[in-house]
Amino acid sequence: MLDRAVPDEALSPAELSRRSMLRRAGLLGAGLAASSTVLAGTAAAAPSARPPRGGYRWLAGDHHIHTQYSDDGKYRVIDQVRHAGAHGLDWVVITDHGGPVHAKLGVDKVNPDIVAARRDTETLVFQGLEWNIPAAEHGTVIVHPGRNEVSVLKEFETGFDGRTRNAGAPTAANEALAISGLNFLADAVGRKRIEDVLFLANHPARKGLDSPHEIRGWRDAQPRIAVGMEGAPGHQAAGIPKPHGPGGARGLYDASPGPDSWQGYPLESYRTFGGFDWMTATVGGLWDSLLAEGKPWWVTANSDSHKVYADTAVRGPNTDYNANGKHSDPVHGGKPDLDAGDFFPGYYSRTHVGARDHSYGAVLEAIRAGRVWVDHGALVAGLDVQLRTADRWGQQSAPLGGVLHARRGTKLELVITIEAARLPNWASFVPKLARVDLIQGKVTGPVTDRDATTAPDTRVTQAFEVRQEGTLRIVHQLGRLDSPFYLRLRGTDGNRQAAGLRGASVDPHGPAMDVIGDADPWRDLWFYTNPIWALPW
Repeated sequence: MLDRAVPDEALSPAELSRRSMLRRAGLLGAGLAASSTVLAGTAAAAPSARPPRGGYRWLAGDHHIHTQYSDDGKYRVIDQVRHAGAHGLDWVVITDHGGPVHAKLGVDKVNPDIVAARRDTETLVFQGLEWNIPAAEHGTVIVHPGRNEVSVLKEFETGFDGRTRNAGAPTAANEALAISGLNFLADAVGRKRIEDVLFLANHPARKGLDSPHEIRGWRDAQPRIAVGMEGAPGHQAAGIPKPHGPGGARGLYDASPGPDSWQGYPLESYRTFGGFDWMTATVGGLWDSLLAEGKPWWVTANSDSHKVYADTAVRGPNTDYNANGKHSDPVHGGKPDLDAGDFFPGYYSRTHVGARDHSYGAVLEAIRAGRVWVDHGALVAGLDVQLRTADRWGQQSAPLGGVLHARRGTKLELVITIEAARLPNWASFVPKLARVDLIQGKVTGPVTDRDATTAPDTRVTQAFEVRQEGTLRIVHQLGRLDSPFYLRLRGTDGNRQAAGLRGASVDPHGPAMDVIGDADPWRDLWFYTNPIWALPW
């Protein structure tokens, strides 16, 4: 509403009414910059019933959703957005697949549906793209709404999509094209064609296509745009055993090394662990290797929703995606589809971002800052983590994604506040949190080998068994700050666990590798937080 880059036609009736009121009061337009402090308070009153925690409103969302404008999609935009709202999400990103047909037709055609969904619901609806990253896997591109959101996405997809450009092979030229794509997005922001944009790598270990040096390359080329990866992929229903489900691999992680895979990845990297990608699930693995370098690199979770498990909708008659750039509107098919492997947005996977208000800009700013935690199956209702100095005078603190700078020798403590689930999730049971693990690692600086995949100094340093209900508050003493380190949290329902891939001394009770054909996602729930760093001075 306060963001002038969002046109009136993209606002809901309530938001448009508030914007009109502010215009009449002279608080928008030329006076906006001078009035920014006052208006920040007004923005915080925008729709969101979630109580603030740690000074932020934690807005749940999903950045990876497909519609009938994807060649393998089915639903209308409004179908996905309404389901997301009904399942508790505050924001979503429509990310139909890039490719020649979508670049020519779909990216234009989907926009009016997205604009209409913004008017019809209170949910924040971004237009984005599932980018075929040249020489690599898929990625989410999220664009801030504005007058040029379509033109910039279309130019980007035409010029830099690996499928449109036939640039999927892992060559140096294609890797350079991916970096050029990120630079194009940065230039679009710099020239104020668009307000903001982010990129997140999708299902990064699924086929072994995202090499460690490419991930580092994306992040280092544009650290304000390339900010993270899916910690957990979508398609979580795919592991439900037959005859009640597809009987496949959770997350559709059923591949093996191929000719385009980076050959340094082990066989187990092609599977999920507790529904999470190997890069995230391995304590002391690739994600920790990046964090130990001091590189902000965040994890998310989402639905990747194409065709929903047990839904009865089917594509409408006479569908012709190549001619129309979309499939026909879905119709009732008469029976539940038990071979589908996806959930609707918000039904199972959630990405919670600590936003300053309920706006598009605040969601992007929160993701960029790393104020993010993710969960499956509504394992917990709320979470706040603060790393702070232990003294009571002039106390400093840092939230998720933050950096705490303190004098060397200062005592530090970690304050964890978890609100237990009180209501049934969408599988109709109240999940129980059984344990919270504290994972801690040294900050060792930039690596010499940009294909490094391990952080030898990272391990689980503390496990908190959860035996109470209601709100859990833990104040954990970390000792004196002598050298740079980071920490992150992981929680579980305790149903499935195994020694971590780097050994029990590193991770005694980590997530177990998911079994193809026998991985009911509701029986194996986890949450993960992004890290906080502590640096002495």
